[in-house]
Amino acid sequence: MKSTEKAYLFAGLSVFFWSTVATSFKLALRGYDFIQLIFYISAVSVLFLFVFIVVQGKFNLIFKQSPKKWLTSMGMGALNPLIYYLVLFKAYSLLPAQIAQPINMVWPIVLALLSVPFLKQKIGWVSFAALFISFTGVVFISSQGGIEGFKQVNVTGVILALITSVLWAIYWILNVRDKRDEVVKLFLNYFFGLLYLTVAVVLFSDFEMELNPSFWAAVYSGIFEVGITYVLWLKAMNLTTSNAKIGNLVFLAPFISLIFIHFILKETIYITTFIGLVFIVAGIFVQQLDKTNQKFS
Repeated sequence: MKSTEKAYLFAGLSVFFWSTVATSFKLALRGYDFIQLIFYISAVSVLFLFVFIVVQGKFNLIFKQSPKKWLTSMGMGALNPLIYYLVLFKAYSLLPAQIAQPINMVWPIVLALLSVPFLKQKIGWVSFAALFISFTGVVFISSQGGIEGFKQVNVTGVILALITSVLWAIYWILNVRDKRDEVVKLFLNYFFGLLYLTVAVVLFSDFEMELNPSFWAAVYSGIFEVGITYVLWLKAMNLTTSNAKIGNLVFLAPFISLIFIHFILKETIYITTFIGLVFIVAGIFVQQLDKTNQKFS
């Protein structure tokens, strides 16, 4: 296979796996609280990333960190997985998957807005128009099929899902500015995050673990939300001649995800969910037309 074909293959597999994790999150939450879930997902992710680093021959890089980089990983681990996923899974515990997952997707718009204070960049009116378009999508999704749906939606869950987009945008900015090896820094971030989560479980939950469907859903999420999927995506980015074309494939994930949500979770997919998702993705595409944005680096 040519490198371009391999890039699309790896990217396609990544998008497929990411399309399944919203369903696996909800399945896992049937047996675990949101603190337990992120603990087990992080543990699986750390184990997978460690094995991958060893196989790649990068084990020595783990210990070649300056004191500043150790502190960076400690801080990044507090942001993600600790805070980000705790908020995300709390949102998933309060909302149907078809609402929580699409709302979380508005983070690229939030990223453009946060680039002003964080990266000293300028944004134009196009980005503000994109924000309006995407949040129109959030309104459609929150309606759960019609005006009456607003009475049933969990407002706290919607707010938490929106907060995750802010947290992820901040993490993305900080991660881009960290020039270390991608897999090594991700492993270190998750390693410290796992330490924090261990304390959180001791204080606020317990280490309940049974080999039931929820446990396997948590293991699956750990492997395919962060582990294998992240590695496949990096591989696709390294092989492609157009990051933009490969990157746009990500927008297929939430649409494919609705299929799994409907047939596995048995959620009724409202037409407003689909319409809202179209608005959110359209807003993200419109934001990319803002020529006043500089390249993130």
